[in-house]
Amino acid sequence: MSTRAGVDYSAWDHIYVSDDEDVASPYVDTPSLFRMRHRARLERMAEFQQKGEDLENNFAECKRLLEEAQGRLRELQQVKKEGEEDEEQEAELKKVQTEVRELKKDQKAFEKMMEQHRREEKKLPWNVDTISKEGFSKSVLNIQPVTKEETEEVVEKHKTFVQKYTKEIKHFGMLRRWDDSQKYLSDNPHLVCEETANYLVVICIDFEIDEKHALMEQVAHQAIVMQFILDLARTLKVDPRGCFRQFFSKIKTADKPYQDAFDRELELLKERVRSCAQIRMEDAMKEVEEEERQKRLGPGGLDPVEVYESLPKEIQRSFDEKNIQMLQDALSKLDPEEGKYHLRRCIDSGLWVPDSGQGNDEEEEEEEGEIMFLVALVELIHLFFSAILTHIITLR
Repeated sequence: MSTRAGVDYSAWDHIYVSDDEDVASPYVDTPSLFRMRHRARLERMAEFQQKGEDLENNFAECKRLLEEAQGRLRELQQVKKEGEEDEEQEAELKKVQTEVRELKKDQKAFEKMMEQHRREEKKLPWNVDTISKEGFSKSVLNIQPVTKEETEEVVEKHKTFVQKYTKEIKHFGMLRRWDDSQKYLSDNPHLVCEETANYLVVICIDFEIDEKHALMEQVAHQAIVMQFILDLARTLKVDPRGCFRQFFSKIKTADKPYQDAFDRELELLKERVRSCAQIRMEDAMKEVEEEERQKRLGPGGLDPVEVYESLPKEIQRSFDEKNIQMLQDALSKLDPEEGKYHLRRCIDSGLWVPDSGQGNDEEEEEEEGEIMFLVALVELIHLFFSAILTHIITLR
């Protein structure tokens, strides 16, 4: 065998050939023979493994008994030193000493048997059942759900930290040089945490909303600095306050891939900040519009703008010109039910305000009476035109 490649193939010299490669007599049921041989081999393997487990259990039990005997021996020897021994204690001392010697012999014997078992295990040939083993058969993720109390605790912790160190965090966000950032964190190591990184992002969003884009990009740079420090701490499994100097040492002399990764994360953060700022501005506009809409609502809870836009064009024009006659003419052209529907919505939205009387009851009665009058007027006009139309048709 050539040794140029430096590979030792001797480990493959004792592989047990698989059962399905055996040559059996044509008069023998080969599958049954293979199953029988495989089952016998598995039984031998199980017996060998059980022997090893029994040796380990016996060794552990012997070790435990030896420790107990040695403890009793120390107690008896201490009593003997103090001069309080008698014949019974002397006999007990000799008995324990003999027990300790026997247990030590047993312990050494078990150690030899375990070593012999391990040597035999190494000499066993590989077979189809031992040549490879699965690393795992399934993955179990024991993820505890985040409770409401834990979420509130995190929020309260963040709020308290920010209130206490707002000035320091903002100062760090404005630093531009690597050395200045490192020195400032050295003087304020408590800032090296998740809360600082999160608040720097909040500051970025506020600057973007105020259209201070240059300041947003500056603070975003410092937010990525803090995030890279935290990621490095997670990788090294250390406190981030103890590894921020390693980050600055690395970034100052960074190779191109590392610098590219930093720049890429910075650009991604800027994009997320712009997106979040846009969403916040849209939400703020919606809130303002909703407040204005609530102020516009009429006595019936309807928005006059929405009601106006739903009215027919002629009725809209009558409201624009504040012409009651035009309104009556427009209503007369509608079906009575449709005219009543639009009139009711105009009153509920405040577009049409009936004349107010004295007192609440009188005001409600007058409002209802005016509605009924207008509805009746619309119906009469509709009947009048219908009668005229019928008369014209009859004359023809």
